[in-house]
Amino acid sequence: MKVLVINGSPRKDRGHTGAALGHLVKGMEKGGAEVRTIYTRDLNIGDCRGCFNCWTNTPGKCIQDDDMAGVMGLLADADLLILGTPVYVDGMTGSMKTLLDRFIPLLHGRFVLRDDHCRHPLREGVKAGKVALVSVSGFTEIDNFDPLITHVKALSRNMNREYVGAVVRPVAWMMPNMEGKADFSDISEAIVEAGLQLVKDGRMKPETLQTISREIVPRDMVLSIMGEYYGDK
Repeated sequence: MKVLVINGSPRKDRGHTGAALGHLVKGMEKGGAEVRTIYTRDLNIGDCRGCFNCWTNTPGKCIQDDDMAGVMGLLADADLLILGTPVYVDGMTGSMKTLLDRFIPLLHGRFVLRDDHCRHPLREGVKAGKVALVSVSGFTEIDNFDPLITHVKALSRNMNREYVGAVVRPVAWMMPNMEGKADFSDISEAIVEAGLQLVKDGRMKPETLQTISREIVPRDMVLSIMGEYYGDK
């Protein structure tokens, strides 16, 4: 299995998104997957111009000469696409969205009906694989991931890929602060196991995902810590 991990965090591997992705990759490689990781922060990718030349004058090829040219082949050949992003204003980071907007040369411009819905068909040689999400949030409530998950599910359908679940970690910033005070090994081990499940079973078990997103501190404590840190700044 070929896996493409897109790390959309501006902090790359130094942040909580990168840490979660590292555990997931460990599990996927344990399952025998061939994993490639790219970082949106390192890429020079312009916004999609909405010119649709990739559907008309230069079919399958964007007229912009930037780093997206090297990403296209990786996207087309991935059996499993992992989107890693912190929650930014109820969604993904801007650099992640920009990259995904530029996916359209891998599609034909014409419409087809798929599941009784107008879609663009994939170009020849583009795999109809799977998509999984990895995300972290500073808030405590799990429903803060809902808008992002809904978006990823929608784009998976448009990419003709199967959405196979989300690894989400609320109040992720608390975990390093609690080192020595609490044991989070079950969470990291569950993320590794989720990666293994993706490769072996094609999806992640609900109980594994529940362990990953479990409460680590009461919400009242989080409110108190945030109030003390930021005050009236």
